[in-house]
Amino acid sequence: MMQTWTVRRREVRSAGGLVAAQNREAAEAGAAVLAAGGNAMDAAVVTVLCLSVLEPWLSGVGGGGFMLHADGGSGEVATLDFNVVAPKALNPADYPLEDGAGGWFQWPKVKDDRNVIGYPSIAIPGTIAGLSAALERFGTLSFGDALEPAIRFAERGMAIDWFSSLCISIDARNLRTDPGATALFLPDGGPPFVPGPEDGALPMPGQAALLKRLQKNGARDFYEGETAAILAGELAAGGSRASAADFAAYQATWREPLRGSYRGHDLAVIPGLSGGPSLLAALGRLEAWAPGAAPNADSALAYARSIRETYADRLNTMGHAAAGGDCTSHVSVVDRNGSMVSLTNTILSRFGSKVVPPRSGILMNNGMMWFDPRPGTANAIAPGAKPLANMCPVLMLKDGLPVLALGAAGGRMIFPTVAQILSYVVDFGMSLEDAFQTPRLDCSTPTIKVNRTAGEDIAARVATAYPVEIVADTLYPTNFAIPSAAARDVGAGVNVAMAHHSSPWASVAAEAGDG
Repeated sequence: MMQTWTVRRREVRSAGGLVAAQNREAAEAGAAVLAAGGNAMDAAVVTVLCLSVLEPWLSGVGGGGFMLHADGGSGEVATLDFNVVAPKALNPADYPLEDGAGGWFQWPKVKDDRNVIGYPSIAIPGTIAGLSAALERFGTLSFGDALEPAIRFAERGMAIDWFSSLCISIDARNLRTDPGATALFLPDGGPPFVPGPEDGALPMPGQAALLKRLQKNGARDFYEGETAAILAGELAAGGSRASAADFAAYQATWREPLRGSYRGHDLAVIPGLSGGPSLLAALGRLEAWAPGAAPNADSALAYARSIRETYADRLNTMGHAAAGGDCTSHVSVVDRNGSMVSLTNTILSRFGSKVVPPRSGILMNNGMMWFDPRPGTANAIAPGAKPLANMCPVLMLKDGLPVLALGAAGGRMIFPTVAQILSYVVDFGMSLEDAFQTPRLDCSTPTIKVNRTAGEDIAARVATAYPVEIVADTLYPTNFAIPSAAARDVGAGVNVAMAHHSSPWASVAAEAGDG
């Protein structure tokens, strides 16, 4: 029997800084940095490092991501690409096709799911390179100091309660395929469970040791030092084609933002192989629709059409070879001076590759899943290439200054969710709280998912153009993406943030003494 709860999470307002994340303890660690005088980038980096321990099935130092930063004084925007990269010695022939569909993207299935699970699915991680580069350019903390809260959490362990036990249980079967993952997450042969009123913790000594080594030797140790040697050796022994040279060559990449607008509001997204170009394309299509006083059946059909048309272009034409999940974590931060960070980090699938190299002690991504396994396509598996990613952090600016940092977790569901929330805010003048609580569609697949709490006419109207499935906004399965946002009323000098309304761990943390 399924239980349903009605949940109304409130937005948080403050004259000080705010951190919105998918885990309360991680958000609080970031807010503590703000309270100690740190800025938005300091808080974002600390929060993401803590998430790698506290919510390891979604993101981590074994993955990659994208980030946007906007200066609260000048409005200058910078973007950083630290997504995963395929090994240079990779051979596409190692991923032969067989009958059947292969998961999220409905591409052909790869033999033995080699692109989805196990050592062959692993790409070179970019998170440590990205976080350290972001901190060096915009932060005030040293990388060693930024690691300290995550080290403490790794030594204590991630909290074990009903929700974390559920998350581990969902993937217990796949985790058992790797000895390191089994030892870490299934210590007694099954998901950890602490009976009684007191919750427990699951220590991560391997990750604690790795983070301490980075604290001592610096971030590049992950790519060129002792940590890199350990990781490269373990990956090669497990059957990956990743090499020490791949790690040594990895660098995060600063780029100019891709700019766009929606009904006079300026937007900045990640250019290239992200969800950003698709978001701007969908919003461009949506501008042909005239919004009414409130979201209704007409707006639902407009969302479905703009997103489905965009997806038809995205999956057929975008990728590293083109001309010219489920599991991710997003952090939105605004500091007391109005500077903002919108940062998405992922290990791709839930628990990534399901591989925890025993000496390294961190979950590794399954970045090969993002490539189209069909040879000759725009996003085909290729050595040394970056895959087409779903992450879609965005910044909105008004009169040249940042007013909204927004993003989401949820694989292909991300940019449809971001587009709808932007529309709710821009077209209907909603607060973040109302925008997050308003039912959404998921238009990332040919069958449109409609939230069962939407009006009765919504599904009927969308069904005139697309197949429809009416679903609940459940914790599992995740039918709609999980957003986080931070905003600023520039005139009033007040910040506001909102975390996903139905997640038991998502939270907004305010700078101490405010909120």
